[in-house]
Amino acid sequence: MTTSQRTTQLTRTAYPPRMVLPLVASAVLNPVNSTLIAVALVPIGQAFGAGPGETAWLITSLYLATAVGQPVVGLFVDRFGARRVLLAGSVTVFAAGVGGLLAFSLGWLVAVRVVLGIGTCAGFPAAMAVLRKRADATGGGVPSRVLSVLAMSSQTVMVIGPTLGGALIGLAGWPAIFAVNIPLAAVAFVLALVWVPKDPPRAGRRAAIDVAGIALFSATLLAVLLYGMAPAVSDLYLLGVALVLGAQFVRVELHAERPFVDLRMLAGNRPLLRTYLRQALAFLIVYSIMFGYVQWLESARGLTESTAGALLTPMSVAAVLAAASAGKPARLKGRLVVNSLALLAGSVLLLFVHDGTWIGALVVLAAVFGLGQGLTSVTNQTVLYGQVPPEVMGTASGLFRTAQYLGAIGSSTLIALCFGDHATSHGLHELAAALIVIGTVLFTVTVTDRQLGTRANAVADAR
Repeated sequence: MTTSQRTTQLTRTAYPPRMVLPLVASAVLNPVNSTLIAVALVPIGQAFGAGPGETAWLITSLYLATAVGQPVVGLFVDRFGARRVLLAGSVTVFAAGVGGLLAFSLGWLVAVRVVLGIGTCAGFPAAMAVLRKRADATGGGVPSRVLSVLAMSSQTVMVIGPTLGGALIGLAGWPAIFAVNIPLAAVAFVLALVWVPKDPPRAGRRAAIDVAGIALFSATLLAVLLYGMAPAVSDLYLLGVALVLGAQFVRVELHAERPFVDLRMLAGNRPLLRTYLRQALAFLIVYSIMFGYVQWLESARGLTESTAGALLTPMSVAAVLAAASAGKPARLKGRLVVNSLALLAGSVLLLFVHDGTWIGALVVLAAVFGLGQGLTSVTNQTVLYGQVPPEVMGTASGLFRTAQYLGAIGSSTLIALCFGDHATSHGLHELAAALIVIGTVLFTVTVTDRQLGTRANAVADAR
């Protein structure tokens, strides 16, 4: 038996499918809900007589809940156990799926999306914590194949979200976007209940929760995000509020015995901060395309929801193929450089798109963005694993997703500023110009990061 075969056999023994499958089932709940809604904004707006500015809350409400909730739920994973958090998250998502069928008003659906955001926070930090615990127990790092499967599954469902959403709307109307969570959450609950290892008894593990830190973090982030979604001179006071709350948050965390966010650890871990920044910038571009480009296809090109979703299929295919090749811990910097170049190149090409652009060119454009998207999460997640101590893996993973959704919320702001009340080709070109600037910053941050030239030591190179 060769070394590669022995390594593969060890991976299958330590990380069998029955262990990985429930983690994947829970982790995909968040990304699938983040993009399913993309093709439903127009029909939901028509159903309730709402414009793009109002339906945008269906996007931002989930991102607000997720951006605030991810590190909080990650802390609960570290303190109370991954299995308990996964089960609670699945129940919450199931309830939100039922609530989505009771479409009383647009405001009700926004509230449902908030509940979805909170419930789906559990998957990623819990999965990373379970894998890290198993790695410590076996005396090695998590094989790159396992990390790749986790990241690929999230990437795959995120990029096929618009396509799947279009198909669901075609079959059963836009309420199916919410109803699909009922079977997904039920499956995730059963798999977690049966196959995720039980958490250790809580006796002797109880520690005080930094409630003040959580509250100040949430309030600070909420103030920043509320201003970012609709920036205006009249709302500048929100930034002042955020500064005051943020200063108080720093003071509390620096004096807390067990802080919610270990600011000293973060300040001393600049490579981790750069990983968060890369994730935020990359997904600012990705989500701007995921939502802004789709709205342009439906409004300016006059495509149906299902056709617009199908036109993003090349993006899905390219992202999945790129993610499949991005799990190894070697040559991380090279892949991240390619990622930034793909997103930058796609943003430049977007300048030349107009109402009469040949459909084949639109397919190529989607594939270029898919390449960048597929490389982003898998590679940054691999880098993250090697940068974080095991005892704070849940919280750090939650902050990783917070960075991603800060980018998503920033994309909503960009789209609103560029499109206004109607998605036009002129607005699309303004969006492209902004994305070129962001892509240039992402490329610069990636190329100048010397730490990316080293190997992710904590990750085993399993093939």
